[in-house]
Amino acid sequence: MIEIPKFTGTKAENYQLCVKQVEAMIAGEPNFLANISNISALLNQALTDINWVGFYLYEETSNQLVLGPFQGLPACIRIPLGRGVCGTAAAEQKTYLVQNVHDFPGHIACDAASNSEIVIPIVHDGKLLGVLDVDSPSVNRFDETDQHYLEQVVTILKASIQ
Repeated sequence: MIEIPKFTGTKAENYQLCVKQVEAMIAGEPNFLANISNISALLNQALTDINWVGFYLYEETSNQLVLGPFQGLPACIRIPLGRGVCGTAAAEQKTYLVQNVHDFPGHIACDAASNSEIVIPIVHDGKLLGVLDVDSPSVNRFDETDQHYLEQVVTILKASIQ
């Protein structure tokens, strides 16, 4: 059984604990789907003021992101590359930190309660695998601290891929 720690510290302290937990949880486990399932559950416990956290996986045949493991309300199943925050982050293969999603051209509103979002692409050996997506009902929820640690989580995930 995996023990989820109590996340009661500062934002940075909670992220540091979360990163250690991700490392321990997926150490030696090569199954990508199992790892992203547990990572989405762990992030849902660790992060405050969020309403959705999960993964969209790249489907090369359709050139779209397809809904993967997540925590939150039901979400959009398919997102074309280049559309919305997730599709744009995937197409450009760079992190997008959006303080107010309503100001983002072409934003896709899967959950009307979401007001800010951070999306980290997962690129391994030059190949797009998908994105990590975190939404919040608050405007200006995400900052450089979130970006730093969530990118670390994705780096740990990529290191587990065989």
